[in-house]
Amino acid sequence: MTATTAPPHSGRAARATAEAPALARRQVHAVAGCYFVASFAALGLPPFLTAILPELGDPAARWAGVLYVVPTVFGAVGAPFWGRLADRYGRKRLLLRAQLGLAVSFLLAGWADSIFTFTAALVLQGVLGGTFAASNGYLGAALEGPALSKALTLMQGAARAALVFAPIVVGSLSPWLSPHRQYALLAVLPLTAALLICALPESRGRRTEPPKAQDAPTPRPDGAPAQGPARTQGEAQEAAPAPEKEPASGTAPDRATSPVTSLRALYALEFAFVFSTVISFPYLVSLIEERLPGTSPAVSGVLFALPHLCYLVTAMAVHKGFHARPRLGLALGFLCIALGLAGHGAAGSLAALTAVRLVLGAGLTLGLVCLSVLAADCCRGRAPGGMFGSLEFFSKAGAVAAGVVAAVGNDFFGPAAPVLTGTAVALATIVPAALPLVNPLRTRWSR
Repeated sequence: MTATTAPPHSGRAARATAEAPALARRQVHAVAGCYFVASFAALGLPPFLTAILPELGDPAARWAGVLYVVPTVFGAVGAPFWGRLADRYGRKRLLLRAQLGLAVSFLLAGWADSIFTFTAALVLQGVLGGTFAASNGYLGAALEGPALSKALTLMQGAARAALVFAPIVVGSLSPWLSPHRQYALLAVLPLTAALLICALPESRGRRTEPPKAQDAPTPRPDGAPAQGPARTQGEAQEAAPAPEKEPASGTAPDRATSPVTSLRALYALEFAFVFSTVISFPYLVSLIEERLPGTSPAVSGVLFALPHLCYLVTAMAVHKGFHARPRLGLALGFLCIALGLAGHGAAGSLAALTAVRLVLGAGLTLGLVCLSVLAADCCRGRAPGGMFGSLEFFSKAGAVAAGVVAAVGNDFFGPAAPVLTGTAVALATIVPAALPLVNPLRTRWSR
């Protein structure tokens, strides 16, 4: 009788082809470094819009608040689209596109001579940018599990570092070059990042395209049931319930458990987290001046940066402690955010403000790290570009909603209203964060 099963090594070869090759540590650091340098203008120049707009015909900088969120809004709209294109045409190509798009928009913003042209440049920055989602999609196609969550934690560290140091650099250059013209100068950074990305390998992730007609099951000559085309590990997870015997390839399943959280739950938690933290950003300086009159801008800047510095110092330690229990860490993070924001409403001294900013920093660190772990878990078996693009949409949507609510609350109730609103949202999210919103039954393997 002629054997009809494939040789033992063929299944392993198929899996090796389907699985993405892991990136070396230096390559992961290179991706994070490229995002850091490319984010300098995007994160460092918006705080100086009140100094830029008078040069463009808006003496009172009345449009500063609107223009502040323009890149975020259009970035949220474009992120899912670019993510799907990355899964189809290659993550490295779309990551290069994002860096080059930032460079073009920065050049246009730096040479704009009217508010209309400057606004168009910010729209292009949102539409053509998206370097964070593109970088995460690139990493998600090559890494998985703890390696991916650690890489995502590193990416958040790059964002925090840019948020802390970019305004300092921009402010230091201001006596010699106006913040408006610095847009054109800082366009060199994403161009440099694009050159570095050219040296990186393409991340070959799993293909999730629909099966073609020629992929129909093929009858077996020995009368056994028809056998379909070989599937990747991710496709096998999304197929019908797993059989109680090992697959025909002779390899046992790598993962017999469901994700820790559903994709919808991840999006909801991301939105709530970004909303409850970002809502305190716009009017923090006003709150400090109200509670501590005469506080220098330098001290206000340090207080603003404290939570982000806390992340930079402790993120990897938090990842090591909570990568196996991200739900618990996320619930503790929301608790710390609620306590920290509530403390902003009651703090009346520099020591008290410093303490509550550190508590908020603990919540920020726990939340960002554990959301990275949950995102890495949800990425298994999914197209990473589309998933991280959608996740970026909900993140930016939370930031825009936080900015709008903060503005309305500040106008009607003063600078303490935004932090109290954030407290309420964080408290309301603690229980859903601790208890899975959707927890499918885990598959049990009988022996």
